[in-house]
Amino acid sequence: MMSKQYNIVWFCTDQQRWDTIHSLGNPYINTPNLDRLVEEGVAFTRAYTQSPICTPSRACFMTGRFPRSTKAIFNGNDKFSKDEKLISKLFQEQGYVCGLTGKLHLTSAEGKVENRVDDGYTYFAYSHHPHNDWPNDGNQYQVWLREHGVKWEEIYGGKFTSMATWPPVANPGFSGKQVGVPPQYHQTTFCVEKAIEFMKQNEGHPWYININPFDPHPPLDPPQAYKDKLKVEDMPLPKYREGEMDKKPPHQQKDLLQGGQDGQAEIYGELTEYEKREHFRDYYAEIELIDDQFGRLMQYLEESGQRDNTIVIFMSDHGEMNGDHGLYWKGAYFYEGLVHVPLIISCPSIFKKGLRSDALVGLVDVAPTLLEAIGEEVPYYMQGKSFLKILTGEADPHHFRDAVYAEYYHTLKGTHENINATMYFDGRYKLVCYHGETYGELYDLSTDPDEFENLWNDPAYKELKAELIMKSYNNAVLSNMDDSMHRLYSF
Repeated sequence: MMSKQYNIVWFCTDQQRWDTIHSLGNPYINTPNLDRLVEEGVAFTRAYTQSPICTPSRACFMTGRFPRSTKAIFNGNDKFSKDEKLISKLFQEQGYVCGLTGKLHLTSAEGKVENRVDDGYTYFAYSHHPHNDWPNDGNQYQVWLREHGVKWEEIYGGKFTSMATWPPVANPGFSGKQVGVPPQYHQTTFCVEKAIEFMKQNEGHPWYININPFDPHPPLDPPQAYKDKLKVEDMPLPKYREGEMDKKPPHQQKDLLQGGQDGQAEIYGELTEYEKREHFRDYYAEIELIDDQFGRLMQYLEESGQRDNTIVIFMSDHGEMNGDHGLYWKGAYFYEGLVHVPLIISCPSIFKKGLRSDALVGLVDVAPTLLEAIGEEVPYYMQGKSFLKILTGEADPHHFRDAVYAEYYHTLKGTHENINATMYFDGRYKLVCYHGETYGELYDLSTDPDEFENLWNDPAYKELKAELIMKSYNNAVLSNMDDSMHRLYSF
């Protein structure tokens, strides 16, 4: 048990792949501030989301419960279950002042501020995404721009001026190349500036802050200054092998031809090699901006004398295909680019420094870990497990879970609505079951780390597939064992 006086910074980006941090193996990107966090904390190199889509993932890690148990299995839900308790509320009940900047996305934010539950936040600088979509100052980022004497429509050079509906509203002044607002007016900058404002207001009290910028979520529209830092010709190409889709599920074969996310994203075959590299340039440019603003946040913690007393988490809700396997954006895919996410946790006074753990962990495990770190008992209804002892060096950093698990249940409106699927990954073999269908996916990541060769129908893997299907079934049932009704009596 530890002191309850540790502050909490929970920095969660949107749609950031695991392989986007320089010191963890990406030579194409510059992330000095995240590199420093890796040196000062514990980097989990095999962390996985429990859903490749925003709302179910966020519902999961904010409750410590799997998406199916929270009932928040898709984007666009009108309300969040009143029976679920967010970790922010639990922290408030323990005397913490709780704040949020950026997005929350536990319910639909289509053209409005999402419906909230009793979430524990007394500071709420809400901005689901930067576009000026909401009436009555619902997007606090747009209010912040006006306070700086800036109009969004005059400084934004992206393809769309509104994303409140699909298809989005086209920008009549679009030049043909995505370019966002200047860095000082960026939504990520807003999120960090408001977080620092919150910290200043609450010095002397234990506080908890969720920082949730929209980037690097598409549209890829970094400031021109950040584009200029990277050369397109130096960028990598997506992981794609000609003919690989012949053995892949039907929706992936279709998306290769019509565009990812069920035809909403770019068509891989229509892009030039330069354009494919350009996608990575713009994606990495957005992350470099995130890194700079994250560094600004860390500098404030150090200068205010709060760094040693603050638990800092950096992660993302899920990844981005970015052209891998000929697919862009997200959907009913369980490739590494989409389900494998960054997760770095640091608190210099209590956690190990410079530790890289290759244990399998899930985002469902973050909430129970934080509660145990402040000396609180993990609630009986949480389905995640605390990995605190890895952070403190008391447990093997190479093993935590035997397998990780993810879900997709008709999760995006207009995208793969007929698909219900689960993923089971034991660190070597990845199995994806499409429920109600005869097709599936099976990869051996020890020999095929890029997941080109689907072994589902390979006779040599028939017995192994049957064994993994049984393990996956058992894992899905047991992971979602819901004790929230709290049995107290014998009858």
